[in-house]
Amino acid sequence: MSYVSPPDFVTKMVDAGQSKVLMSTRDTLVRAYMAGAILALAAAFAVTVTVQTGDALVGALLFPVGFSILYLLGFDLLTGVFTLVPLALIDRRPGVTWRSMLRNWGLVFTGNLAGALTVALMMSIVVTFGFSVEPSEVGQRLGEIGESRTLGYAEHGAAGMLTLFVRGLLCNWMVSTGVVGAMMSTSVSGKVIAMWMPIIVFFYMGFEHSVVNMFLFPTGLMLGGSFSLGDYLVWNEIPTVVGNLVGGLTFVGLALYSTHARTGRPRSVPQQVGVRDEVPAPVR
Repeated sequence: MSYVSPPDFVTKMVDAGQSKVLMSTRDTLVRAYMAGAILALAAAFAVTVTVQTGDALVGALLFPVGFSILYLLGFDLLTGVFTLVPLALIDRRPGVTWRSMLRNWGLVFTGNLAGALTVALMMSIVVTFGFSVEPSEVGQRLGEIGESRTLGYAEHGAAGMLTLFVRGLLCNWMVSTGVVGAMMSTSVSGKVIAMWMPIIVFFYMGFEHSVVNMFLFPTGLMLGGSFSLGDYLVWNEIPTVVGNLVGGLTFVGLALYSTHARTGRPRSVPQQVGVRDEVPAPVR
């Protein structure tokens, strides 16, 4: 069977966390750049489908195509390394330290941002014919998303910030479940199905994904959205990153590791003495 049992795929999670820390700077940046770019294209695709069909559920059903592609190609998202790398640190894997973990997170963040910004510029050119005309309907929608999900939170003050954080937490609970889903099967179809399900939940529910937002909000700014770079950073990206970290690590990484790696390993069953077994005679 292609299904991988929880104790086995949790071991694969820890192995993956260690390998990502030990990866060279070049490879980490390349893989993060491509992941950010592909996820950005998937977000643009989903927004386009939603605008053209008028049904957000259709866009959510199709968005996971980008997530599946980037993980099958071995690329890395910040949301994924938030969940996997700390497990290698907790497991005391060789070469994994606090410094190396933070280095990995910084490089992946940089690569994801660069990839997302590249696609943001490309899509801005596409929906405005090289900035020569007003944004298309899709471009206008991208600008509206940026405004509603920055200034919309700011209007509620502390309550808005809390809501933003919780949406980031819930997002990476689902997204990291998708990351783990790719390890639950040894077949491509099994991996894709396991990844697809939780990603639909996150996207349709409007939870906040730090890498998707690296595309959506800069695109909105390029297309004349009514919010500033400061609004984006303070009232979206920074709280979202923190929420993503807490959600993925707590509800996926640590939850699975604590029960399947620390206490979930099979234990040997003591052999019982049968009726015919010889029992040592008492010493006299």
